[in-house]
Amino acid sequence: MIVVVSVTIHPTGGVCVRMSLSQTVLLKHNLRRVQDRIAAACMRANRSVNDVTLVAVTKYAELDWVRSLMELGVTNLGENRPQQLVARAGQMSPAVRWHQIGHLQTNKADTLLPFVDLIHSVDSLRLAQHLASCAGKRGLRPRVLLEVNLLGEATKDGFSADELTLAWPSIVSQPSIAVEGLMTMAPLNQDPESARSVFRDLRELRDHLRASDPSRGALKELSMGMSGDFEVAIEEGATLIRLGSCLFEGLLQP
Repeated sequence: MIVVVSVTIHPTGGVCVRMSLSQTVLLKHNLRRVQDRIAAACMRANRSVNDVTLVAVTKYAELDWVRSLMELGVTNLGENRPQQLVARAGQMSPAVRWHQIGHLQTNKADTLLPFVDLIHSVDSLRLAQHLASCAGKRGLRPRVLLEVNLLGEATKDGFSADELTLAWPSIVSQPSIAVEGLMTMAPLNQDPESARSVFRDLRELRDHLRASDPSRGALKELSMGMSGDFEVAIEEGATLIRLGSCLFEGLLQP
């Protein structure tokens, strides 16, 4: 098989090896397959595909794969590490909307703020207050989601449902952050159906918080569902799905 590789010499002397033709075709195939699965899940749930945003998780992806994905129309990109998000934001088109989806330490928050469109992982009142303080000094008002650990898993960050209910008035009173919804991660399992109750519980918690004080906004965003369970998440109301391995299948090293 003949593989075509494009090599670009940058003015600084660096060499950038572009994706091969076969890799580009594979990436396009993966994306189309994912889009078809999103559309089918939306049809089952009687929802519009326009209600669901695909966030491509690029943690393990080569930069040229990410650029190719953007050329295919994916402009919402998610990073786990703030330092990688900041670095890549400086190398990519300003049209990209960057999502911080991994744990965020307070000492990384201020540097991240100018580059991020949505922070999915606000997991404590302390972090919410710190983000608000940093944002206020910069004249910013970042969009954030509150991370909820519905099953109380020790390996995951996030509020419990009770903790969030108690902290809710203090969080939404912060003037320099815009709370737009909730995020969760279901336990990894071979059966996607096992995640359904977790996703349903997040939706019901969102509805409860919204009903408790309608003046605080719509809380329209539910970030839930990854490569193994995103179809179930869509059926339960996800508006943001975070997908990595299913997009880069065949490109990532086993």
